Parts: sequence; C-alpha cells; structure tokens
Amino acid sequence: MVKVIGAGLAGCEAAWQIAKRNIDVTLCEMKPYKFSPAHSNADFAELVCSNSLKASRIENACGLLKEEMRLFGSLVMEAADATAVPAGGALAVDRAAFSRYITEKIGSNPLIHISRGEVCGIDTDEYTVIATGPLTSDALAKEIAEMTGVGSLYFYDAAAPLVTAESIDEDKVFRASRYGRGTDDYINCPMTEEEYDAFYTALTDGETVPLKTFENQKVFEGCMPIEVMAKRGRETLTFGPLKPVGLVDPKTGRDDAYAVVQLRRDNREGTLYNMVGFQTNLKFGEQKRIFSMIPGLGSADFARFGVMHRNTYIDSPRILDRYYRMKKFPKIFFAGQITGVEGYVESASSGIIAGYNLAKLLSGGEMLEPDARTCIGALPLYISNGANSVFQPMNANFGIIEGLEERVRNKQDRYGKIARRALDIIKKQLKTEE
Repeated sequence: MVKVIGAGLAGCEAAWQIAKRNIDVTLCEMKPYKFSPAHSNADFAELVCSNSLKASRIENACGLLKEEMRLFGSLVMEAADATAVPAGGALAVDRAAFSRYITEKIGSNPLIHISRGEVCGIDTDEYTVIATGPLTSDALAKEIAEMTGVGSLYFYDAAAPLVTAESIDEDKVFRASRYGRGTDDYINCPMTEEEYDAFYTALTDGETVPLKTFENQKVFEGCMPIEVMAKRGRETLTFGPLKPVGLVDPKTGRDDAYAVVQLRRDNREGTLYNMVGFQTNLKFGEQKRIFSMIPGLGSADFARFGVMHRNTYIDSPRILDRYYRMKKFPKIFFAGQITGVEGYVESASSGIIAGYNLAKLLSGGEMLEPDARTCIGALPLYISNGANSVFQPMNANFGIIEGLEERVRNKQDRYGKIARRALDIIKKQLKTEE
C-alpha cells in the first residue's frame, strides 16, 4: 500500500495519479480532528488564500501549466473547470464547490482509502508522498527536519480580505477587466492622487500583528503583505497591485485614475469579492479603518479580514532529485508548496508528477523525465538544482522554461510558440507511455 500524507491540492493530485494506474493508495488527512491556523473546512483541497488559479491564456506561464496538467488528467483542473466563476482572463473558482467536488471524487474512488487523523511519523521504508503543505503540523515538521538532516525554512504567506458585494458603493466604482480582456468581471476602485496619499500614509503607519518570538520572518516576494510593499516607496503600489494602466471607466471613458484597487469575485454567486493583492498582516481593526478609505469601500462589510501565517518548505536542491524524490530515501517523494513550488497550480502540478513517478517506480516503468521546455518539467528541475545556493520558492514563469532556438521579438508571440512546443512535448511523452 502507498501512502500520501496531506489532502491538499498536491496530495489529492498525487493520490489520483497513483490510483489511475491501478495502485491502492491511502490518503491521510488530519482534518477535521486537527486544523492548521488557516484552515476551517473539513473538505479536501481547501483554498485558504485567493480563489484564483491565475491566468488562463497559454501565453502566461501559469496558463500553460494548467493546460499541461489537463493533458495529464488533472483532478484539480477538472474541478476548477466544473466550478469556475467569471474572472476576466483568469480561472477563478467557487472555493466551497471546488473543494467539495474534489472531496467527492476522491471519496468515490475505490482505490483511494481515506485515513483521518494527524500523521506524526514517517517510515522511510514505505512508499510515501509527503504533501503536507506550507502549514505542516509542528510534530510532522520536526520529523521532516530530522529526516532531511537540515532545519526547516520559514516564510510568510498573507491572505487578502473579502468584502460582501452588497456593501460596495457602486456609484464610486466601475466594472472592467484590464485592457478589456475577457468580460467586465472586476470591480475597480479608482483613487485620485490626494486619496492615494491619505491611504498610503495610513497604510504605512498601520499597526500589524506582532510576530511570535520563535519565528524567523522571511517575506516571500510573490505574496508580500501590502503594508510591507508600500514601505518600499510611495509609488511601489501604483506599479504593483494598485496600478491604474489599462483600466477605462465606462462611465466617463477616461483612464486617468492615479491608482486603482481591484476586487475580484470570490464565489459563483458573486456575493463576495476578494481585494486583489491585499494580503496583509494588519490588525483587524486597522484593516477596517484603513481599507474603508478606499473609494467604494467606505461602508464595506468585511466577510473575512486578511491573515498572515507561517509556511514551511524544505531545502529542495539538497534534498530532492528531479523527480520530487528524496535523494537519501528513494521511497519518499515530496509534493506541493513544501517543496518550494509556490502557488495553487504549481503545487497541484508537483502532486501530479510525484504521484505519476511513484506509480511508475512501483510498476517497474520509467519515471517521467522532466523536460525544461515544459512548465511542468521546468519546476522540478529548478527546485532540485544544486546551483541554487540561496533557495527561495518559485512560481511558474517563462524565465525557468528553456527558450526557443530562433529569435522572436514579440513577447506574446514568443511565449505562444514556447507554449505550443511544450504542449506538443507533453502529448508525445504521454503517447509514449500509452
């Protein structure tokens, strides 16, 4: 029997891939007997931060990765497509329906056996995928640290607030997607320079939650608290999450806002909206005070305030090979954010490859050789690269994918060609397996 520890995105994908190859697998999940500081739903694959799986276009690296995953028969992508909510050019989901869909699919698979309860130990002689995520329990984190021979590394991941749709002042906002891509699914809150200055001052002076003394803070660039980003300079936000470019107010036909805060639909019904890019560690009272200064949110009802929590990941270049397998204990695989891949889709993709390769190892077949010309192959090659002397988590991006031999000046054309090449490579790899 194979064991997968953790029923998040990566763990569910790993178990699904193993079962697809007619191998019995036990999926271990500590919920509902124990919850991490950020989890509250007993279902599998709970989305604790944004409900967006990022861009859909294959000219975007995350969009390409999603399409590659579909070729592998990804359970996460099947669930996302079935529970999608309007989000312009992005793929966003109804988070409750998404988790419920995956839980029901896993639960109805006769080859997947669910074990509820915390796992505190690891048998290195048992075929295992460790996919416990960035909020691995203290007991298991200690076990992993001892097994890997190095101390765990920590960084911080901040979740954005949610506001109710009915509490947004529609007279002060407008609906549009950036550059007119897709439908007008985003609610945009435009700021004048004076409004931005007042907001910026309040934000940078806001009181944050004090860190625990035993924690060593490392803020990951890809999910930085907005108040930390703001302190890097007055204009930092206007070139980041509050950038106004590409947003035309249909009421006026103008695009002259000094800054724009975007709200993205968080559920299918459109009753909740996520404050895009507003991951934060501000105290709840400060969030209410400061974020209510944003035009349109003066009377906002915050269904959830932003939170900040500890995340754990291993030193993958020292510990893992290119198959997501431990170098020291070849029966143990890792998957998900604990490996240093950063993001929902990236985590799920690592679960696909870890599960696929473990199943191949058991059946005597050849494991999937990651190809640097694909996104799903470039990620494990990056995180297992011993040349990464200072290892930090990595998102899907075209910078880690092998470029084209010919020179293509236009970026979108270049990315499109790389993407089509990647999809052809994956198709050939899977056809060879068949």
